[in-house]
Amino acid sequence: MNDKIKLARRIAWAAGAFSLIVAVLLIANFLQTKLNDPIDNKTIPELVKRLSENPSDEALKQEIRAFDLMARKAYFTSQWQIRTGGYLLLLGVIITLLAVRYERSAKSKLDAVDILKDESALDKVLAQKWIAALGVFIFLAAIVSGILSYNAIDRYLVVENAPAVSEAGTTASSGENALDNMDQPSSGQLAAGDTVTANVVTETPSSSSLAEAVAENAATKTFATMAEMKANYPFFRGPEGIGIAYQKNIPTDWNGTSGENILWKVKVPKPGYSSPIIWGNKLFVTGADASARVVYCYDKNTGKLIWEASADQIEGSPPSKMPKVTADTGLAAPTMATDGYSVFAIFATGDVLALDMNGKRTWAKNLGVPDNHYGHASSLVVYKDKLLIQYDTNKGGKVMALSTASGDKIWETVRGSKISWASPALVNTGTRTELVLATNPTVASYDPETGKELWSMNCLSGEVGPSVAYSNGMFYAANEYAKLAAIKPGSAPSIVWSEDEYLPEVASPLAVNSLVFVATTYGVLACYDAQTGEKYWEQEWGDPFYASPVYADGNVYLADQSGKMHIVKASKTFELVAEPTIGEKVVCSPAFGDGRLYLRGTNQLYCIGTK
Repeated sequence: MNDKIKLARRIAWAAGAFSLIVAVLLIANFLQTKLNDPIDNKTIPELVKRLSENPSDEALKQEIRAFDLMARKAYFTSQWQIRTGGYLLLLGVIITLLAVRYERSAKSKLDAVDILKDESALDKVLAQKWIAALGVFIFLAAIVSGILSYNAIDRYLVVENAPAVSEAGTTASSGENALDNMDQPSSGQLAAGDTVTANVVTETPSSSSLAEAVAENAATKTFATMAEMKANYPFFRGPEGIGIAYQKNIPTDWNGTSGENILWKVKVPKPGYSSPIIWGNKLFVTGADASARVVYCYDKNTGKLIWEASADQIEGSPPSKMPKVTADTGLAAPTMATDGYSVFAIFATGDVLALDMNGKRTWAKNLGVPDNHYGHASSLVVYKDKLLIQYDTNKGGKVMALSTASGDKIWETVRGSKISWASPALVNTGTRTELVLATNPTVASYDPETGKELWSMNCLSGEVGPSVAYSNGMFYAANEYAKLAAIKPGSAPSIVWSEDEYLPEVASPLAVNSLVFVATTYGVLACYDAQTGEKYWEQEWGDPFYASPVYADGNVYLADQSGKMHIVKASKTFELVAEPTIGEKVVCSPAFGDGRLYLRGTNQLYCIGTK
């Protein structure tokens, strides 16, 4: 018995000392962060100011990116230390308490008088109430320090309260690039999530005629068919949401400044980073500011505004004070979705709006204001009679299905995930349809009919914006500070290969023609073999990519933030087709119609095609 008591005493001493050391380190980390905040870097704003005076200084741009990269790495390292330290501290305290409890229980079985005469140093320490109180104080101080350190980013939030996004740069926050903020990037492409309908992706897509689509739907009279989806452009990055467009004769030459091949352009009344979607002759986008959240419907052939509808008078929606969002995300970042019968929109307020094709509201509801320090950005997707919504916030993750007809909740699945700006992908893998979501740390698949988890794979980290890609039985997930992973799905999913040389911060990867394309915020497009991960080529242009690459008519279309569209052949050898420019900043991904390309800039919405 005495040997066991001694062992418990030693374990208690060791665990107690360990807990004390971890607690002191957590407090030190907090004090160090306060004295030298990694995300409050005074150097970057000064360099950005200099760059605004000389925007063509490429060396200065690289210097800014280097400083920002170091700041963000320091921030994420600090967050990792806090999380890990917190877990270790909790473990140490639990072991200490268990050991002390066992030791005292064992001693109670011995002669109390003899035990008192042989009182150990540990018993004497435990008998001193002021020492115990000091330990509790240090433990609580460590916990409070960790919480305050983790929430330090809140100081850098701004409220979207203007009718238009300022051209001025904003203060960089964690996970954002100060240079990108100055150039006014969009988490609308953090919005940028893949939204897909159920179908197997072919390696070289072919167009489906609208007449065939209408005939097929007339036979079923239930849901929009895949033929109809392919004939239109109903979700972010195409009818399957994985960056594949089925339209033909897509233009490769235009000039926004001279007006060459610009069929029309209009200014959307309210700002937003949602990409356009199309059904029939109607094109839809959203816009929002502190005064209103609005859906706009345009004639895709003329640019005429057909109707607009406000997301107002919704129960649970914030009546006046808008949620805090950053200027480069705003209140209207998620891309809409349509099934040809209704159109659906979601805003950073948590408001979801359903309208018929003529703009009449069919239902609206508030999901609860999302706790999101940039602003909600996950796009929508429709599966049969279900509107699927990824709702991963700082307070926890979940995915849900609402009835497209009534807005009633059909199912909801709580996820053990962190906040995400990626969007759902919905893919027919050949044996079943899977709803696949990307977040930190998992890529997870769900049954879209029931919400049941099918499989998951831990492979991501950081603040996840890119959604997954899919081709030939494999999913591709990537994020900056993590890796590019090729995942074989199933009951026992596995990572077939991974790479970490070129990683996207916002743009989703594209998989087509047995290739995987990755676009980075430091201006590089890289091409990999989809089966082996072998890198075929890389091309650096310099300007950041926030828009996601899209495949159309044999080419990959990728817009950089300067407004230049880089058009390359989807092949294992680099072949540049053209580099037309729109003449203004671009962060949204394009939409396509036969012979047309539709692109939203920060100021105008464009229709591009031959006259």
